[in-house]
Formats: sequence, C-alpha cells, structure tokens
Amino acid sequence: MALNREQTPTLRWGPLSLVVLIAYIAWALDAWAEGGNGSGGHTSPVIQVLLALAVILLAAKLGGDLMVRLQQPEVLGELMIGIVLGNLALIGVHSFTFLRQDLVLEILSELGVVLLLFEVGLHTTIPDMMKVGTSSFVVAVLGVIVPFFLGWGVSAFFSPEGDRLVHIFLGATLTATSVGITARVLSDLKRLHTSEAKIVLGAAVIDDVLGLMILAAVSGVIAAAQTGSGLDISAVVGILIRSVGFLVIAVGIGRLLLPPYFRLVTRLRSQGVLLVSSLVVCFGLAYMAGTVGLAPIVGAFTAGLILEPVHYQELSAKNDDVSLEELVSPLVTLFVPIFFVTMGARVNLQELVRGEILGFATCLTIAAVIGKQICGLGVMERGLDRIAVGLGMIPRGEVGLIFASIGASLMLDGEPVINSATYGAVVIMVVVTTLVTPPLIKWRFSRIATATS
Repeated sequence: MALNREQTPTLRWGPLSLVVLIAYIAWALDAWAEGGNGSGGHTSPVIQVLLALAVILLAAKLGGDLMVRLQQPEVLGELMIGIVLGNLALIGVHSFTFLRQDLVLEILSELGVVLLLFEVGLHTTIPDMMKVGTSSFVVAVLGVIVPFFLGWGVSAFFSPEGDRLVHIFLGATLTATSVGITARVLSDLKRLHTSEAKIVLGAAVIDDVLGLMILAAVSGVIAAAQTGSGLDISAVVGILIRSVGFLVIAVGIGRLLLPPYFRLVTRLRSQGVLLVSSLVVCFGLAYMAGTVGLAPIVGAFTAGLILEPVHYQELSAKNDDVSLEELVSPLVTLFVPIFFVTMGARVNLQELVRGEILGFATCLTIAAVIGKQICGLGVMERGLDRIAVGLGMIPRGEVGLIFASIGASLMLDGEPVINSATYGAVVIMVVVTTLVTPPLIKWRFSRIATATS
C-alpha cells in the first residue's frame, strides 16, 4: 500500500548536520590536495572548483540560516562564514585557504557583483528617483560628503605616512548605503509608507549612484597614478564628467534602442529569451563601462535602471507574466554568495588582533555612523523624524564590501590600495553598521508609530 504524504517518513536536517557535511567536504578537499594530482587521473582544475562551489553555497546557506534565526540580514551570515572558512588554518585546517586567491572563484564572485547591481537597478526606476524630492537629494549628498571626509581623516590619522590616494579611497568606501538592508527592515516593520521611509529609500538610491561615481573617479585617478601622474584635479573632473556622461548617454540611448531591440528578440522562438536578452544588455553595458574607465558595476546598475517592464511586456506575457526580477533572482542567489563568502575569507584574523587595527576599525565605524547620522539634517519637511532618517542610512552592507574588494585589487606603488589589515577593518565596519541598524530602526520607527497613533 502506498504511503500518503502525511505518512511519508522524512529526514530532518538541522544546522549541525550541515556542519558535519561541510567538515566532510573539507576532508575531501584535503584528500584531493594530497592525492588528486597523482595517479588517480582526475587532474582537471574543474574538480576543485566544483567542490569549492559546493562548500561555498552550502556554507553560505548555513550562515544565512543562523543570521535569520537571530533576525539579522543573511548577508552577514555569508560574510561571517567566509571569515571562519578563511581562517581555519589557525587551527590546522588548510583546506579553504585557496578561497582567498583562486582566480576562477574571483571571476565568479565578480560576476555575482555585476548581477547584484543589475538586480538593484531593476528595482529602481528613473521616475522613482525623480519623485523622491528635495529632502532625499540633500540627505543623499550629505550622506556622501560627510562620511567621505570623515573616512579620509581617519585613514590619514592612523597612517600619516600613507599615500593620499589611499586615504581618499578609504573615504569612498564609507559613502554608499545598503538599500537592501534598510528596505528589508522597513518592510518587515510595515513602515514603507511613512515619509521618513520614502526619504531614506530615495536617498539611499541616489547615495549609491553618487557613491559609484566617486568609486569610478577615485579608481581612475589611482590607475592614472600608476603612470606617475599623481593626483590631478582635472583628471578627477574628467572621470566624473565621464561617469555622468555614461549614465546620461546610456539612459538616453537605452530608451531609444530598447523598444526595437525587444521587438526583434520577441520573434525568437527559443526558451529563456527574456532573461538572456536582458543579460545581454547588462553584460554589454558593464563591458562598455569598463572600456571607458568606469567600474563594470556602474554599467550593470545602469542596465537595470533602463530596463523597464514596458519594454519587454510582450516577452513577459509569453513567460506567463513572470517578471524579469523573478528570472534574475536565481542567478543572484547562485553567484552573490560566492562574492560574500570569498570576501569574508580574505579577512586575516591574526592581523585584526593587533591593537592598532582594532582602534582603526573602531574609529572607522564611528566615522561611518556619525557621517550618516548627520545626513538626517538634510530633511527639509517639518515634523519628520530626522534621527530616523539618519539611522536608516547607516548600514553599508554589500556596497561597502564591493568598494573594499575593488580597492584590494587596485595597485599603487606595487602595493594594494586596500591591504589585508585595512580590508579587515572595513569588514568590521560593515558588520557593525549592518548589525546595529535593524534594532535602531525598529526602535525609532516604533516611537514614530506610537507618537502618531
């Protein structure tokens, strides 16, 4: 007799079971390292990458599950599990040290960043950005300028002999706000309809655009400095003009070319046309941004910004009205954890225990919090809670890590702009600002709700 659904026995796998499985995979990695290159025959590097992906994805979900249980964003769990895996060598387990420098994983993680910024752009529209009002714009500008100079000052104080471009880049890492974390908390609190929430979300979007422009400018100047030209104000202005020009031209041309482009691809009868044709736009603009000296993530964000549902509604109807965001989501789920886990693995805990690094991380975090809290003064409307707006702008999340990872890949005088110790301090800043924001937002917006009820 067949068992019905209620009678079917099920296995229950808890977090401990996943830990055991990860430990088993670690043993498999060690076994591969010891004997896989010998007479076993399986010498393809793909084997190690496949096993590494299994570890990363499973570990990311384990860390995410833990953070969700603690009512924190999943990204923190992915970052923390990466830190654990990358530092297991301290207790004699060397299976995961390759996470810090594996070229294939680095490429996959960069692809994850491109997809992440593409998804952020898809959730943002040009009309939405224009509707946020004067307050959002002023809050965003203050939220970029103040943290930028505070971060620059902290870096110069702790490393007075360091290059000025390094201080500038570190200031740039404090500029952007994590839209996703703030939006998630406000949504859970059912406070997205409030004026304060609309200002925060609008300012966070503008904040990210301005932050990406600063990132492009600073990265370009650092690349130019490699030729010995040093800090040139005209070069900074030129790169900023190029950033604005790229955004304006991409948006303008996109509005003209996307309708006929999607009318053309709609005639294709193959599967997955909507997703593939949209990724062509994403990767194409990311490539174009890179060729003009901007970060590819600028192009990816712009692609998401100009891809509006009206352009591909016929294709969407062929896919049972499945939205583009829903189609992109599985790709983001697959590739983005690779970025966060590998970024966490780059943190060297041995360097963080040094007193000067902890002091640096503490001051950097204070500068990050104060800088965003000051931006609450930009709220123009009377009767709104400026403290709530400032608190909503605090988290750095994935954007700060993206900035730090780019800094770690840029070279200046033969050294990375963001060295391992500074990178660890930035990670501490990201973790702290991301951890403290949800309870602070909950506390402040609950007070607003009580006062208005």
